[in-house]
Amino acid sequence: MLRSLFIALSQNRKLRSFSERSAVGRQLSGRFVAGMSVEDALGACERVNREGIAVSLDSLGESVREESEARASAEIYHRLLDAIAERGLKANVSVKLSQVGMDFDPALAERIVGEMVEHADQANSFVRIDMEGSPYTEATIAMTERLAARFPGRVGTVLQAYLFRTEGDAERLLGQGIRIRLCKGAYKEGPEIAFPAKVDVDANYVKLMKRLATFSKNGTGVFCGIATHDEVIVDQMREFVREHRVPKSAFEFQMLYGVRRDLQRRLAAEGYGVRVYIPFGPEWYPYFMRRLAERPANVLFLAKNFFKN
Repeated sequence: MLRSLFIALSQNRKLRSFSERSAVGRQLSGRFVAGMSVEDALGACERVNREGIAVSLDSLGESVREESEARASAEIYHRLLDAIAERGLKANVSVKLSQVGMDFDPALAERIVGEMVEHADQANSFVRIDMEGSPYTEATIAMTERLAARFPGRVGTVLQAYLFRTEGDAERLLGQGIRIRLCKGAYKEGPEIAFPAKVDVDANYVKLMKRLATFSKNGTGVFCGIATHDEVIVDQMREFVREHRVPKSAFEFQMLYGVRRDLQRRLAAEGYGVRVYIPFGPEWYPYFMRRLAERPANVLFLAKNFFKN
């Protein structure tokens, strides 16, 4: 019930407008959003890197309506790629297609993301094309495939374990050597296309993560991200790789900024690769609401800590 409520709130334009302009709203979002500017994000990246943890930087924003907005979003990513290279940061970037014009001009979106991936190729970096709701799934995967053919190893995408189609999509991408970030899913989807019960989503997630960890293309594994804060699933992965002698270098755990910092540090100390997804920017509201929808415990955490320094 809470999940449905927060997903609905994430789409409320009036509440979004008020929250993003409110000092209280920005204070609440600060647990999960690194700040409003590129420098805020880079500073957070440097702090996380010092703990031996890698980063994926995400400039928040979605559903732009004009080419000028799409180009402005892209410019931020080019600045990030330059800064990552100049400062020697252990980081890459993550972008949503609706943020670069997919809703009104898919060809424009592909040109813009293609320019980012070309920049990443020149800078020895990587672009993750983030996944949105199910209307974007096929288009996101297909664009990733086309760009990966042009720039092998420089672009990947995200698959969501709650969708029935994801097992097939995983095989499709793994067969092309394309890197996958596996998550559970944070959008409201109908029972005709997605598992409605959490226990089924979890079971599918565990099955898929084991497949990702052991898939071999021409004798070489495809490096993928296991994106979860569920400690039960993390422990299942740790046990699985021990039993099957999967090297820790074959994958990385991926987590969100401000969520389970204790677990992030513990896994890094154990020698696992860990990457933290760091979002930033003034358009933080939809992202923040989806984090509350994913994990109701986050609501209690914010309530307990709101008045603390």
